[in-house]
Amino acid sequence: MAEEAPVDYSLSNPDVLTKYKTAAQISQKALETISGWCVEGAKVLEICQRGDKLLEDEIAKVYKGKKIAKGISNPCTISPSTYVTPYTPLVSDAEEAGTTLKANEPVKIQLGAQIDGFGAIVCDTVPARAKSDGDSAITGRAADLMLATHWANELLLRMMLPPGLLATGSEEEQKKARAQRPYTQSKITQLLEKLVKSYDCNLVENTTCWLFERNDIEGKKKIILAPGDGAKGEGLPEVGDVWGVEMGVSTGTGKVKTLNNRATLHRRTATTYGLKRPSSRATLSEIQKKFGTFPFSLRQLDDERAGKIGIVECVRGGVVRQYEVLGSTDGEPVGRLHTTIAITKNGLQKLAAPPSPDLEKVKSDKKITDEEILKILELPLAKPSSAKPKNKKKKKKSAKKAPAVKQEEEDDDEDSDEDSDDE
Repeated sequence: MAEEAPVDYSLSNPDVLTKYKTAAQISQKALETISGWCVEGAKVLEICQRGDKLLEDEIAKVYKGKKIAKGISNPCTISPSTYVTPYTPLVSDAEEAGTTLKANEPVKIQLGAQIDGFGAIVCDTVPARAKSDGDSAITGRAADLMLATHWANELLLRMMLPPGLLATGSEEEQKKARAQRPYTQSKITQLLEKLVKSYDCNLVENTTCWLFERNDIEGKKKIILAPGDGAKGEGLPEVGDVWGVEMGVSTGTGKVKTLNNRATLHRRTATTYGLKRPSSRATLSEIQKKFGTFPFSLRQLDDERAGKIGIVECVRGGVVRQYEVLGSTDGEPVGRLHTTIAITKNGLQKLAAPPSPDLEKVKSDKKITDEEILKILELPLAKPSSAKPKNKKKKKKSAKKAPAVKQEEEDDDEDSDEDSDDE
């Protein structure tokens, strides 16, 4: 009897891209709803709890009756103004459970869903709406931070495109474009730092973008922005990759420190270790069953208090990774974005992405003036979608050549079917 062919988990398999996109749609829908909950006086814990419930409900609606693992790839986390990393307090920690949002502070919302191990994580920074305010314009340093974070993210995405991928012109011109060197990680950081300094801001040190793989949001390749303490990235984006692209910007120095908050976000590692305590083994068993290798919060365990005890040996033995809570050293506000992207032969697709800010309502007296940066920002992320009718036999006489379509950032979803076919 012939052996079964191994399952193709690359983007060459259209089903893989479909699963990524399904997870991404759930993540973005949840992000939109949760953004509306971030108002002055709202409790961070309650938003996180409601956010997880929303994710679970939406995930339950897809791939019903199929033997496909699905769940949360990143629990709902709500990080106040000066927090750098995702934050999700516990019910049993009374002081932190009482943390509330302050009016107009930049709040980082991060969450994600996964279908069959293909995770899509998204993060946006939104100002906590003041009870007395209407839909007023964002000005001053808040505007500087929002614009610096947005444009730095857009610049980074364009620098992640492999050289010549979208080249047009003669065959010789395309060959020349493909022969160009990709941006090195040091060059990427250099240009990003120059951009954010236009708004009198700085990159958050050690902001890391990871290659996404099946059941793994920290793959073999990573890009580290503004690296410190000997940190070093590894590898560059290629066609067929899925990446989690993170951007962190501060109105201060960008330096970070470990806060006194309890580390509540964890993730199973590939390390094996003989746990001695029954409580530790029970906790690890629940983690493996519920979350696999995706991040989770201790408050998602059946017994939060027992989990707080059981997780200690798991972390000490290296079978579970603990995410420390980091914040800015100078107490300055931090903006953070996270975009899950796919790189196909047609360009870069934003699978799960924060919405673009309404630039008409963000007023800053600062702007980008560097010509090299402005030139990169003008580049498209993907090839324009084809306007040709799919069935050429029908309406052959009435078919006319469509005008060129301007490539917008929001076109990514429209190109999905074509990309799936091509891949």
